[in-house]
Amino acid sequence: MNRLVRAMQSPMALRLLFNCYPPYMMTGITVREIAPDWRRVVVQMGLHWYNRNYFGTHFGASLYAMTDPFYVIMLARNIGPDYVVWDRAAHIDFLRPGRGRVTASFELSPAMIDTVIAATAGGEKHEPTWPVEVRDEAGEVVARVAKTLYVRRKPSA
Repeated sequence: MNRLVRAMQSPMALRLLFNCYPPYMMTGITVREIAPDWRRVVVQMGLHWYNRNYFGTHFGASLYAMTDPFYVIMLARNIGPDYVVWDRAAHIDFLRPGRGRVTASFELSPAMIDTVIAATAGGEKHEPTWPVEVRDEAGEVVARVAKTLYVRRKPSA
C-alpha cells in the first residue's frame, strides 16, 4: 500500500494532508477537524489578499471549494469499500458577502448512512442531496450548498 493511501486511512493524517494540499493552502482553507468516526468535519477559511474578490469579500469559488470533497469521503469511510461513492452535483446559493473567517461544518448522521445502505441494497444507484452551510464569525449564513452524491453498491465478484 503506498504512503498516500495509508495516510488517508487516519482522520488526523488526512486532515494534515488536506492542510498541505496546494489548492487549499493557496485559498486559505484549513481543515480544523475530522472526527475519529468520520462523521464530522469542520473546515475554515480566513479572508486574505489572495482569496478576495473585486469587492473585498470571499471569492465565491473559494467558498465552494471549502465544501467540495467532504461528504464523499465521510460516506465512503462509513459504508466501506463495497460501494462506489462520487460527487454527482452541487448547487451553491450566495446569501451574503463573506468577510473574515468563515466555517463549514459537515455532519453525517446514522440515519443518513442507513438510508444510503437501504436504498442501494439491491444494487440500485442512490443520489442523496445533503446541505452544508458556510457561516461567518457572527453565525450568519454566507452561502448554502447542496451536495448531491452518487452511491451504488459494487457488484459481487
